[in-house]
Amino acid sequence: MSTPKAVILVLNYNGRALLEACLPSIVKAANAAQVDCPVMVIDNDSTDDSCRWLARNWPDIRCIHEPNRGLVSFNHVLKRIEAPYAILLNNDVKLDTDSIDPLIHALESRADALFSAPFCLAFDDQTYEGMRTRVRDRFGLIQGLCRTPGHQLDVHRADLTASAGPVLAVDRLKFLDLGGYDPIYFPGRLEDLDLGFRGWLRGWKGLYVPSSKAWHKGFGSFEPAFGTKGCDRLALRNTLIFTWRNIRGVRLIRHFLWLGPRLAHSIMFRKAELLRAIGEALKILRKKSVVEPVAIGPNLPSPEHRKRQEEFFRRFSW
Repeated sequence: MSTPKAVILVLNYNGRALLEACLPSIVKAANAAQVDCPVMVIDNDSTDDSCRWLARNWPDIRCIHEPNRGLVSFNHVLKRIEAPYAILLNNDVKLDTDSIDPLIHALESRADALFSAPFCLAFDDQTYEGMRTRVRDRFGLIQGLCRTPGHQLDVHRADLTASAGPVLAVDRLKFLDLGGYDPIYFPGRLEDLDLGFRGWLRGWKGLYVPSSKAWHKGFGSFEPAFGTKGCDRLALRNTLIFTWRNIRGVRLIRHFLWLGPRLAHSIMFRKAELLRAIGEALKILRKKSVVEPVAIGPNLPSPEHRKRQEEFFRRFSW
């Protein structure tokens, strides 16, 4: 059997209802693609009936069983396949019938392409979800956003993007050369921005391809598991980890200078989120030796790291 040009990997954890809603569109897109791209489901040790439902209703789709590592399960599976490209999907993503070929063509057309990402709407087919991501450093905290002021003017224009979360196509070898998604962010949030930033330091780019279209439920898996406050806390904790591990120079100094006023504000208004996030981030970083190692950039000399870092923020600011 010949090696396919790409594989479509759907990451699932206790998402049988989401698979039922989304998998038909994914299979339809795979069948319509000009490139050979079999669909596989990575099941992160689900405790619901996801695997039984999949075997009963989609017996031709391979189910790959993995421990629940979050997005890091993609790393392990991509090491075991040979296709040059892979489309990585959350289980709460639907694909347009003609979505596959533009993503793969974008990767093939640029030697510096790390990933490509589609134009993405919410399930209401109205709200823009991304994946044209911009970045800002606001009062010492780094944020990646798609719905920026005036974004409506640019969502149908091909561009670079800083990151892409729930749906993207990757150059498999570049992805693995970076170490893939960093397990330090488990159970999730910010892995995509971390991947895009480390790729940028290496000279690799993320491509926004609006000729490809997808739909994303948004927190279809996370919100039921962690709640809104829990999701916000994870984002804050992982923003701190991202900053402390990746950012250098004056921008890092500004971050620490802003932490004092932010903490004072939190204490004054009896909001413990930031203090809790700092404690959790420090605890995780102290234990990083027991976490799978992922390279933080290409070990650039400090001046070159800061130069590329600032190019990243200038390119994706708004």
